[in-house]
Amino acid sequence: MDLQQLRTLKHVAELGSLSRAADRLRIAQPALSRQIRLLEQELGTPLFERHGRGMVITEAGREVLAHALRIMAEVEEIRAKADDAGGTLTGRVVLGMPPTIGEIITVPLVQAFQASHPQVELSFVSAFSGYLLDWQQRGELDLAVLYDPQTTRSLRTRPLLLESFFLIGPPAARLDGVTPVRFAELADWPLVLPGARHAMRTIFQRCAAEAGIALKVRIEADSLAAMKDLVRGGYGATLLPLAPIHDDIVAGRLTAAPLIDPLPTRRMALSFPGDRPVSRAVHFAAEAIGKIVADMVGRGVWSGELLTQDAAK
Repeated sequence: MDLQQLRTLKHVAELGSLSRAADRLRIAQPALSRQIRLLEQELGTPLFERHGRGMVITEAGREVLAHALRIMAEVEEIRAKADDAGGTLTGRVVLGMPPTIGEIITVPLVQAFQASHPQVELSFVSAFSGYLLDWQQRGELDLAVLYDPQTTRSLRTRPLLLESFFLIGPPAARLDGVTPVRFAELADWPLVLPGARHAMRTIFQRCAAEAGIALKVRIEADSLAAMKDLVRGGYGATLLPLAPIHDDIVAGRLTAAPLIDPLPTRRMALSFPGDRPVSRAVHFAAEAIGKIVADMVGRGVWSGELLTQDAAK
C-alpha cells in the first residue's frame, strides 16, 4: 500500500469512474485500475462495486477511504512542518482567480511577495470558477480563489467573504451609493447581465423569483469590461460587486446603489489541493489574500461580510 494508491482511491470514490479519475490525474486508466486492484488484493476486500455506469464505493471502501484521508492529511502536515524549517521562500506558485477578483488582488499580492519573498515566482491564471475548480483538481493550480465552491474530497476550502451585489447605473441614474433599491424595483430597469449559464445570472434569477418579478434583460455580456462600457454608454444598468467598479464610482463614470429584499450575495473562498502538500509560499499567498480582502472591506472598497471557518458551516 502506498500514497499513490490512496490518492487514486480518493479520486475514484469522488468521481465514481475510473475514466474520469484517469482524466483528472492524467494517468492512464489501466494504471489506475491496477492500483485499485492491488489495493483490494492487499486488503482482501472489494472497495468498489463495478457496473456499466461506473464504480460505487462499498461500505468497506468507505472505511478504508476515511483512514486514507487521515493518513494523507498527516503526511501533508509532516511535509509542511519540514518545509517550515526552511529559510527564505522560493519556488513557483500558480494562482487561479475569476477575472473580477484578479483585477483587484493581483497588484497588491505581487507587492506583498516583492516586499517579503521576492524570490518566489508567481503565475496568475484568470478564468471563471468552474474552470479553475477543474484545473485545480487536475493539479494545475496551487491555490485558487473561487465563488461558491463545492466541497470535494480532493480540495480544501477556507471562506473569505460573503460578497454583496449593487445596482450599477450610468451617471444619469443618479444612484447615490447609500439609498437602497428593493430588488422588486428592478422590474422597471433595462439590464445588462451575464448570459444564462453564468453563475451570477443564476443568483439574480433566484432573487428575482423571490421578489416576484421578471428581470428585463436587454443585453447579455459575460465580460466585465463590456458590461461597464455598456452601462456607461447608457444601454442599461447592471448588477455587480462594488470592488471591480470602485474606481469608476469614485471618478463619477458609474453610480451605485445597495440592493435589498433580497440582497444578492455570493460566497468567496480560498481553495487548496487536499491530496498533495501545500508549500509555505502557497500558505503565504493565502494569508496575503486574506489580509488584502480584509483591508479593502475595511476601507469600503469591497462590500460584504468577512467570513471565518465557523461562519461557513
